[in-house]
Amino acid sequence: MAGRSGAGRISDEDIALVRERSPIADVVGEHIQLRNAGGGNLKGLCPFHDEKSPSFNVTPARGYYYCFGCAEGGDVITFVRKIENLSFSEAVERLAQRAGIQLRYEQGGYVPGREQGERVRLIEAHRAAAEFYAEQLASPDAAPGRRFLSERGFERVDAERFGVGHAPAGWEALSRHLMARGFTSQELIKGGLAKEGRRGPIDRFRGRLVWPIRDITGDVIGFGARKLLESDDGPKYLNTPESPIYHKSSVLYGVDLAKREISRRSQAVIVEGYTDVMACHLAGVPTAVATCGTSFGEEHIKVLRRLLLDQAEFRGEVIFTFDGDSAGQKAALRAFQDEQKFVTQTFVAVQPDGLDPCDLRVKHGDAAVRDLIASREPLFAFAIRSVISRYDLATNEGRLGALDAVAPVVASIKDPGLRKTYVVDLDRWLGFMDEGFVIERVQQAIGQGGQGGQGGQGARPGQPGRHDQQGRYDQQGRHDQQGRYGQQGGRPGQSGPYGRQQGPQHGQHRQGQQYGGPEQGRAGRQESVDPVAKLEAEALKLAVQRPALLGPEFDALGADAFIRPEHAALYGVITAAGGTTSGGSGGQEWVDRLLGAANDELRPALTRFAVEELRTETGGEERYGAAVLARLLETAVGRSVTQIKARLQRLNPVEEQQEYNRLFGELVALEQQRRVLRERAAGA
Repeated sequence: MAGRSGAGRISDEDIALVRERSPIADVVGEHIQLRNAGGGNLKGLCPFHDEKSPSFNVTPARGYYYCFGCAEGGDVITFVRKIENLSFSEAVERLAQRAGIQLRYEQGGYVPGREQGERVRLIEAHRAAAEFYAEQLASPDAAPGRRFLSERGFERVDAERFGVGHAPAGWEALSRHLMARGFTSQELIKGGLAKEGRRGPIDRFRGRLVWPIRDITGDVIGFGARKLLESDDGPKYLNTPESPIYHKSSVLYGVDLAKREISRRSQAVIVEGYTDVMACHLAGVPTAVATCGTSFGEEHIKVLRRLLLDQAEFRGEVIFTFDGDSAGQKAALRAFQDEQKFVTQTFVAVQPDGLDPCDLRVKHGDAAVRDLIASREPLFAFAIRSVISRYDLATNEGRLGALDAVAPVVASIKDPGLRKTYVVDLDRWLGFMDEGFVIERVQQAIGQGGQGGQGGQGARPGQPGRHDQQGRYDQQGRHDQQGRYGQQGGRPGQSGPYGRQQGPQHGQHRQGQQYGGPEQGRAGRQESVDPVAKLEAEALKLAVQRPALLGPEFDALGADAFIRPEHAALYGVITAAGGTTSGGSGGQEWVDRLLGAANDELRPALTRFAVEELRTETGGEERYGAAVLARLLETAVGRSVTQIKARLQRLNPVEEQQEYNRLFGELVALEQQRRVLRERAAGA
């Protein structure tokens, strides 16, 4: 497939070269953690839908990916298009830039930068801006910025490592620099580097210390800037606004530097600022990241879950660091709201004297930062203790008030065993020495909209659930008198995030259900319960992945050998592409040829068969291929036997003796053939 940009058509040779030099495992691995899944496959959490168990498969040998949860699949270009919301040409340009390939366009040779895709242009503008800011840090005007860094324990080499720079105080310093390099004022404004002024663009950041904000692949997509001068009447921190390449709700500062250590250590440390990230990395905590001008939210969770390969083993850690003051406690309690969207264990690390990691490093050294992270406390325990701390536990009234305030927090723990453990702790912390009494109060909180095991979102920490006079909950409380869910409490068959087992949703796995997603999900479910459909699928999978194992006998089958219409159509695609005898060893070239012969409806199924693991059982691939082919032939012969038996039953053996004898002879021959195939399948 050729790509078109504003400059013309990208040559097919260059597109093929981009694919060749863009290993899909490396490109996908920049966004999610991949682990060995056997059979040459890699597996991770899908970046295109939420899931608890990894169903996103990558097959490096054939250069394709497929998610068995949401049916998304394709090659490396498709992945980049979808993950970064690009056009085909922009995705090719993005990968070409990554691989150091100069693309050729068929309408005029090499393309000047101004004619490239919008994202590529904005990325290039931000890279040039980062270089400009970094150079300016050595200028005389940047003395306040250098002093700011020095007072916080950062040396010149540290600033260079993180790309810290300085934005000159002039109105147009950056704008003039970038426009002289061929960027337009519209590009600078659209990317958030400049604002519209009376006589052209003016710089967004002026007289500030600047941190480049990079995406997970390392491209600069925005900036965070701290004011240095008292005369600056702007906010203390100023960030790049939303743009085609910068979306603050999903950006984590430092993720490009931390991603490999996050994956390796199964740990992510969430800090509050740019200098805190720097301090942690320099102190030996290389898993630190920070949000950029917004609170930690759901999109940030998705990014971290993919890096942590966050699943049901509770192996990983997400550690929030907050100041020890009341604002820090409030921030931790806000984090509590999202905690159970992680499967890994979630902790809070709070410095009692209120020092953030940067100040802690300055005052007590690198070891103190490491000790802070090591002293982490489970987030549930921290949230419970924070609520309790508001009450005077020396009085009965205070202890009872604390219990009623904290009961919804404990009730919101969705894991029943963990919830019971914290009930025991709560009884001990409050000094009642009566677990039954504490359990009763927590159960009341569950019944009043708490989250533990009853569905719904329940109350916030320290806030009881709400209900009307009939005992039903409103749209923020959760269930009516029939136990049905309210508007936010989940659909029938769901528990929301708590308690009861969830029914299948769009794009989600279910035990015993091999595939999810809309069309491919139905196909997978049918194949998992229908042995004939499953056998056909295995044969087609072999034809896509290991065509040499099937050869001429498969090509001679005919589409009638397949019951499912989709399978018959896929068989037609394989024969149209030259059949398995021309597929060789079944590498990427063969899969590309099949996809080129298929229509849009069949390509997802072909991609799935190219990626799905071959279940060769014992005996190796050759024996498995021979057995699958023999069983498929046996099944086709069995259908012919059934048809002939039905026809014989309708004939009169005396009046239609000639036809009866002919069909009987065919039946005997088919039965013999079926026995041979059955023995062949068993001995393969």
